[in-house]
Amino acid sequence: GPQPGYPGPQAGYSIPPAGYSGAGPVGFPVQPQPVYSQPGGPAGIPWMPAPPPPIDCPPGLEYLSQIDQILVHQQVELLEVLTGFETNNKYEIKNSFGQRIYFAAEDTDFCTRNCCGASRPFTMRILDNMGREVITLERPLKCDSCCFPCCLQEIAIYAPPGVPIGYVIQNWHPCLPRFTIQNERREDVLKITGPCVVCSCCADVDFEIKSLDEENVVGKISKQWTGLVREAFTDADNFGIQFPLDLDVKMKAVMLGACFL
Repeated sequence: GPQPGYPGPQAGYSIPPAGYSGAGPVGFPVQPQPVYSQPGGPAGIPWMPAPPPPIDCPPGLEYLSQIDQILVHQQVELLEVLTGFETNNKYEIKNSFGQRIYFAAEDTDFCTRNCCGASRPFTMRILDNMGREVITLERPLKCDSCCFPCCLQEIAIYAPPGVPIGYVIQNWHPCLPRFTIQNERREDVLKITGPCVVCSCCADVDFEIKSLDEENVVGKISKQWTGLVREAFTDADNFGIQFPLDLDVKMKAVMLGACFL
């Protein structure tokens, strides 16, 4: 939670005004952070101070141990707006105070992006404030239609790169987007259920994260409404992810992968 004197995060994943760096994790002093400029990432945005890593925490995931919300902001690519050609997507990943946690960059070729569209296979590389790749997401080429139940979408999450920590697989359903979150041993851990209509005007679209029996909601992934102009002229999206504060950091990283899927 924020330190005394600072407001907590507001509903709807709102970000405090510009110039406010937010409070640090409870029990850890906020240290002045240097401003890093990542390739493709805007300068001037403060990075979240790295807390001490928990036991058995993969390197780089310690940032997730002290938060219960993640904001994912896709950068608007001017070339894509002007020409209509798909470029490699880039994202800023922040905490609820607007401090940057990671920077994510897609790694695909031109033909794959523009021929396969939103269903394309991709590798997403997630970097920390030192430019180290701490999480890798791999999505193979699959279908997402209920007419092909044997070839539905999935994504693998690695942290560090090459070490699997979980998977997200699409489950067949005639009308609802449904997914299962699995651990590194391919054991089912959580479920994700989305709405029948996955687009909405002037409102967020929520995907609920539930227990395996689907009796309890433990979090959600929201595709946020970004305004009429941005929605009409770009495909740059904003997302919010909520999960329990005490959830295992590996499962938090897997939920981040589910958001990109």
